Amino acid sequence: MDTSGLAGLTALDARIAGCRACPRLVAWREEVARTKRAAFADWTYWGRPVPGFGPPDARLLIVGLAPAAHGGNRTGRMFTGDRSGDVLYEALYDVGLASQPTSVSADDGLELYGVRVTAPVHCAPPANRPTPEERDTCRAWLVQELNLLRPTLRAVVVLGGFGWQAALPAFTEAGWSVPRPRPVFAHGTHVPLDGLELFGCFHVSQRNTFTGRLTPTMLRDVLRTAAEAAGLTEQGLPRK
Repeated sequence: MDTSGLAGLTALDARIAGCRACPRLVAWREEVARTKRAAFADWTYWGRPVPGFGPPDARLLIVGLAPAAHGGNRTGRMFTGDRSGDVLYEALYDVGLASQPTSVSADDGLELYGVRVTAPVHCAPPANRPTPEERDTCRAWLVQELNLLRPTLRAVVVLGGFGWQAALPAFTEAGWSVPRPRPVFAHGTHVPLDGLELFGCFHVSQRNTFTGRLTPTMLRDVLRTAAEAAGLTEQGLPRK
């Protein structure tokens, strides 16, 4: 493992967790952490920006939208403790990229193999809707994360249209050539970017998974295709 990459991402994650750049998001995430949800009354909420999660030498990156108010904002780990995370991590487990199919807390032992999970907005937003200004303010963190992952990164799966719109400018700022006009988001979209394979996938939100717009098979298919493009075998090992 590249220890310089580990040190760089560890430092980046610490800086992200201390960010207070967006007053509306700071107020909301901290209010949620104080008032809590009745089902989690005995939890001490994280209540801060949620850093990315996964190894520093990941070959595959998954980009979501933002932490859930009572998911990542509670647990302190991306896609952990909410229904969306249940769907995502079960699919990652099914295709051999996670050590277990559940993700309930930051100390539950979950490991990701060759894949890292992040978001273009690191704070839980009211109504799950960051403003364009908040999205753009947070972009610098994603750009830095992409730069640190660049030595090993080979493929990216972006979940949802918001994530797609937020991620494409970050790829440009990180040095990849994004086609113009910018590719339109759709489930299953595949865009090559200078040695980086970019894939679109419907978001794992309850609105999509409960209605059948995104099925477990659809999600697994995109993840499996992206893992192959990243040169990963099961358990996240590079293909020889």
